[in-house]
Amino acid sequence: MATRYLGIDVQLLRPPAWMVLDECLTQVDSGWLGEVGDSFGGMCQGAMAVVDRLEQSGHDVHVGIDSPRCPLPSAREWYWDGKEKGWRPRRPAEKGRGRHCEVIVRALGLANPQWTPSFKDSPEWMRLGYELFSALEPEARGSVTVHEVFPSASYAMWKDDPDAPKMRIDVSQFQPGPKDMIDAAVAAMTVREYQQGRGAAVGNDGLGAIVLPKPIGEAPASLLRWPSEMEGQIFCQNR
Repeated sequence: MATRYLGIDVQLLRPPAWMVLDECLTQVDSGWLGEVGDSFGGMCQGAMAVVDRLEQSGHDVHVGIDSPRCPLPSAREWYWDGKEKGWRPRRPAEKGRGRHCEVIVRALGLANPQWTPSFKDSPEWMRLGYELFSALEPEARGSVTVHEVFPSASYAMWKDDPDAPKMRIDVSQFQPGPKDMIDAAVAAMTVREYQQGRGAAVGNDGLGAIVLPKPIGEAPASLLRWPSEMEGQIFCQNR
């Protein structure tokens, strides 16, 4: 069964951009989920229709969404101390935003996350992302997987890499927002690299993992494990 990789770039200044690549990273299709001002439900229906169309054509479908998967249920209790290479409790003045996957991406110097907050404090584009995950995850079964991606981190990992993957795309749908469509393409590329065993997934606090297109280089083992999974470890102390 042939495989298709669908990347979705979530934002609201324009409708979310999407692109489908085949196994050779050749563009198969692309477009925009509705119009500016459409309901979140309508945009989600559009995304589900793309997945269903690919499935009905006999393809496995791997989806990469450039958005946090879910909001924080409560303030983050642990902060990473890069200097001490350990976790410390949250200080009173700290807001406690961000999930483990975002902490890892930031600590590795791959990108600057927008630190996921509670649902109440989430901007509208993040809320759309949450709804897209909620809409597409029930579709996830043997032939469909749904991942969170971070194109900025993918760009950083591929920087100056002569072996970075090459894609073939057309620009017929780019006019509303070229950068949005490129991010959708890179989201699809990232999922392809991960599904083919060349990437990594980071984050294990139960709030979602970010899929990366390459293995992680040197990193403290404790960074990759959420403190609740590390009984007996010595953490940094508040100062």
